[in-house]
Amino acid sequence: MPDSPPHSPPSPTIARGSVGEVLGAFAKLGVTSFGGPIAHLGYFRAEFVERRRWLTDAQYGDLVALGQFLPGPASSQVGFAIGMLRAGLPGALAAFVAFTAPSVVVMIAVAAGADLAGGPLAQGVIAGLQVVAVAVVAQAVWTMARTLAPDARRAGIAVAAAILVLFAGGTLGQIAAIAVGVVAGLLWCRGVADDERAIPLRFPVSRAAGIACLVALAALLALSPVAAAAWGGAASLIDAFSRAGALVFGGGHVVLPLLQAATVPPGWVSADQFLTGYGAAQAVPGPLFTFAAYLGAVSDIGPGGIGGALLATAAIFLPGFLVLVGVMPFWNRMRRLPWATAALRGANAAVVGILAAALYSPVFVTAIVDVRTFALGLVCFVLLTAWRRPPWLVVLVGAAGGAVLALLA
Repeated sequence: MPDSPPHSPPSPTIARGSVGEVLGAFAKLGVTSFGGPIAHLGYFRAEFVERRRWLTDAQYGDLVALGQFLPGPASSQVGFAIGMLRAGLPGALAAFVAFTAPSVVVMIAVAAGADLAGGPLAQGVIAGLQVVAVAVVAQAVWTMARTLAPDARRAGIAVAAAILVLFAGGTLGQIAAIAVGVVAGLLWCRGVADDERAIPLRFPVSRAAGIACLVALAALLALSPVAAAAWGGAASLIDAFSRAGALVFGGGHVVLPLLQAATVPPGWVSADQFLTGYGAAQAVPGPLFTFAAYLGAVSDIGPGGIGGALLATAAIFLPGFLVLVGVMPFWNRMRRLPWATAALRGANAAVVGILAAALYSPVFVTAIVDVRTFALGLVCFVLLTAWRRPPWLVVLVGAAGGAVLALLA
């Protein structure tokens, strides 16, 4: 699909589309979205707000706030919700499979003995891809701030949220920042004028379907430990990975200590195997939760190999998707209430602050290590913003630039 004209206004409604177009869009993101969950949110915004105009910034901010506030892999939940809005449940499943499958395949290959970082040139490519993530997140923060924090009150909420996340750190800091944004929105953002881009999202999920998903989640969490104790094997694998997926807020690196505790002390995976998989997970596009595919493939419990990889991957993602679909119809109802609209204005401003804090740490401080990587980051940022090049092209430029810097070093 060609790029939209730079000055054309985005559509205020969510137009329905085909499963095929959702699959194609997310397949491209699945092989180009490097840099972790925060960077993924930047890639999603560039693709679905800027380029395809499936969403407005305000609508996208609502999705990000919802993903940050629920347990599970935040960026994958946002992608799942975008697919749901565009093409219903088949679209949601297509978005998940297309975005996740490339990294699952790579992680299974690593479990089989493939080496992702064999030499300084490969390490340079990985470093260049991390620099691209800096540019993508910086663009997302800048453009979302103009829409979601356009006045002094909401800009103040964004700054307060960023400071809270930077000093508190971790998942609790992010959740606290969203909570502060909600309270501040209730106090200060009632009656704030929004333009047509603030039209609320309406998920195609009935109340009965939402309740069924929440019941299924409760049953999964209650019965999987019983099944693990009774049968072991694959049931234990499902229990461990579904519990990890259900207890994580924000996703990404937060799940790593839970996975380590679930797999290394019982002897399912050795410490060296765990570290090898973790290192590989940093170098692949797509969600970091696909680390579960590697662990399932090398685990001494369960089927192992491809079967173990797919089982662990399904188990770790399922709780986050069940809770997301479960709250969608209630989110529809709540979003129509005036007080909820004010609260979401504050939450969306807090999202800008959370992204700004993540832009500094871990994105910037990890990728920008000297003047050369800073220069490469500037090039990528200008390509995205002033030249309006698509993210996949900037990914290629960043990878090539990282390789060149590695050769010069």
